[in-house]
This record gives sequence, structure tokens and C-alpha cells, in this order.
Amino acid sequence: MTTDITIIGAGLGGLTLARVLQVHGIPATIYEAESSPAARSQGGMLDIHDYNGQLALKAADLMEEFRAIIIEGRQAMKVLAPDGSILFDQADDGTGGRPEVQRGDLRQILLDSLEPGTVRWGRKATASRTLDDGRHEVTFADGGTVVSDLLVGADGAWSRVRPLLSPATPQYIGKSVVETYLFDADTRHPVTARTVGAGAMVAHSPGREIFAHREKGDTLHAYVGVAEPQEWFAAVDFTDAAGASARIAQEFGGWAPQITALITDSDTPPVLRPLYALPTGHRWDRVPGVTLLGDAAHLSAPNGEGANLAMLDGAELAQALASHPDDVETALTVYERALFPRSAQAALLEPGDSPQSDTGNNAVDDLIAAYSREEQSR
Repeated sequence: MTTDITIIGAGLGGLTLARVLQVHGIPATIYEAESSPAARSQGGMLDIHDYNGQLALKAADLMEEFRAIIIEGRQAMKVLAPDGSILFDQADDGTGGRPEVQRGDLRQILLDSLEPGTVRWGRKATASRTLDDGRHEVTFADGGTVVSDLLVGADGAWSRVRPLLSPATPQYIGKSVVETYLFDADTRHPVTARTVGAGAMVAHSPGREIFAHREKGDTLHAYVGVAEPQEWFAAVDFTDAAGASARIAQEFGGWAPQITALITDSDTPPVLRPLYALPTGHRWDRVPGVTLLGDAAHLSAPNGEGANLAMLDGAELAQALASHPDDVETALTVYERALFPRSAQAALLEPGDSPQSDTGNNAVDDLIAAYSREEQSR
């Protein structure tokens, strides 16, 4: 393939795209806003599913490296009532199809697999436009530009490439999460550590939920979900860590203290993360020489599928390009034909289809039912 391929964004999707392209002998260049691979924390745990994320890793010829970073035992799952009583408790017996890894470790094996110089760090895209010759130009914050025959927006929720294809912008879904960490939990927070258990724990009531996961060692990473408008959160002063934690904890009055300790005993200041989504079924008309993947294409409410879908998007786009080296437009049409229905279906997952439930009244029952179905099907 002689087409110049430019990827904006070195997240999991963009890296997978570049890796699978290189497996097929096709070069690509990634431009990434972060200054280096270590510029920021890469988030928590990911469960990589055998029906999408692992398929991408197989296409990338990285399954051996992937298996080496799996954290054993983390597929365990507990569902608690707000009073702390156990509604569901499933151990990790090693037969599940969604092994857990640290996002940063997964990103690193993808980075390590790429040819040197593939990623250009510190290049924050600020705008994109179509030139008279049909190619596309990206402008960066440093004033530089790059022109490409094929431009792929893998640059997340607030993509600077998406406007070339679609006027859609992410909208607030009516819910935010507050992120907290408890370190050395087995020693310093033993009751809460036992409550969370070996893997993931979720507790839920209408409009309120706490999802926690045991990461490497005995670090507990929690997302505290509160379904309120953004104005509600604007009234909470998150520059006052103790005050913000106390205010969020008030929303969980009557809950068991071993659960709410994930808020009140946090070893880090609470971090507010509003949740946004693109319209369900977001799609665009074919525009020559440009496409999207991952959150840039189909950002949805968290349901455990986002990273997996981004990686599968990247792998399938690369495979389509490798299958049609002399006809990029056919490759993009093939890719998007599969992308649109898959992402629309994933956005409509029921609450129980993922460890991260939504705010519906039956979310816990659906969650228990989903894990029970999985257990029975093994």
C-alpha cells in the first residue's frame, strides 16, 4: 500500500490499528497529544473480552504478551446490597472469557510492538480540514500541520477529526462518577478490602452506585456513580478534597460503612468525571480518505465495552486496508459497514451485561442474572 496513513491518538484503538497494519507490512504514523508514554496515569483495570478485545490482540499477534500481563483472580465478582449483604459472589475459577489487565500494561505492550518512531509524542491536534485535492490536513497546538491521504481519528470523545464526517458532539448522560483510590488496602483498610474481595464489587440503589476493583497488589480503585445534572456537581467544591468527599458520601446515607469507606477513606482527592455519549447509532456518510474508531466514532455510557470495541475497530480497519491495498475507499466502506451496527448494538447493552451497571431500578437484578447466565453456560 502506497497510501500515507495518519492516525490521531495513541490510545488502545489507534495503537492496535498501527500494530495490525505493521503486521501486514503497512506503515502508519500516530500523532499523540501526550508528551510521552509516562505523561499521565493510564487508568485502572480492563476486562478484555474473548469476543472482541482478544480478537484484536490475536490480529496484532500479541496474545502471548497479553497473557503475561493478566492479573489472576481479578475476574471475581461480588454484588452487594447497600447494607452490605451479599447478593451475588462469584470466584475467578480461571475459565472466564474476560481476563483482567491494567490499562497501562496493555498500552505498553502495544507501544513496544511498534516500529521505532511510529508515535510522534507531544502533537496535540486542534483542528482538521479537507483540502482542495481531497486530502486532509491536521493542525497541531504547536502550529505545525500534517497532510495525509488517509486520516483516522482515534482521538477520543472530543475528536478533532470527527467534524470532517459528522456534526455530532458528546452530550452529558445525566450521571457522573467520582474516582477514588485506597492504597495498601489489606493493611490500612482491611474491612473494605475484604468487602471488595479479590476482583470487582458493585453496590447499587436507584441513582447511586459504587463500583470498585482490586488492582495490582492491594490497591482498591473505585468509581462512585451519582445520577444528577451537572449543575448539582458544580455546587460541590472539589478543590476541598475532604469537603467534596463528605458531600458525595451524604448521598449514600444508610449504606454500610465498609462500602462508603471507598469514598470517605480515599487516599487521593476525589476526581469528578462527568459521563458523556454520542447519539446511539451515530454514523456518517462516506467521506473519501477519512474515518473514525473507538470513542471518536461511538462514545457511549460506560458498560465495559469501550476499550474492547476500540481495539477491535483498529484491528478490523487494518485488516480491511490490508485486504484492499489498491482501493482504500472499498476498505473504508467494508470497515464502516461492520462498525456501525456493532457499535449501535453495544451502546444498547442491558445494565446486567457489564460489571458497570446503570441507574435503572433493576440494575442489580439484571447484573446478577447476567453473571448467573454466564456461569450456567460454561
